[in-house]
Amino acid sequence: QVQLVESGGGLVQAGDSLRLSCTASGRAFSRYAMGWFRQAPGKERESVATISRSGYNTVHVDSVKGRFTISRDNAKNSVYLQMNSLKPEDTAVYYCAATRAMDWAIRQDEFDYWGQGTQVTVSS
Repeated sequence: QVQLVESGGGLVQAGDSLRLSCTASGRAFSRYAMGWFRQAPGKERESVATISRSGYNTVHVDSVKGRFTISRDNAKNSVYLQMNSLKPEDTAVYYCAATRAMDWAIRQDEFDYWGQGTQVTVSS
């Protein structure tokens, strides 16, 4: 089992950047596919980006392509989400998730472990 802790959220202005981090406890972090998801007020949780165990494969939702980048450092048991050119519509609670069941996961229901989330608020 793995425990996930997100950090790096905050209040920023439109156009600013933030880097979210998610650190996993336990062993064998490199055996987990990882992902970032977000939930805005009054909306369902949606996928932002996911990354395979090695980091070779990534996918980003269309609304963040060219602005957000997911990456991981298996030596540090961490996955990151670099967010540039932030927009007010990026305001949400951002969650980190993990699964050991497959090399690379895409859908929310493929992920087994979730962090508590970190709030990102972008003012206009």
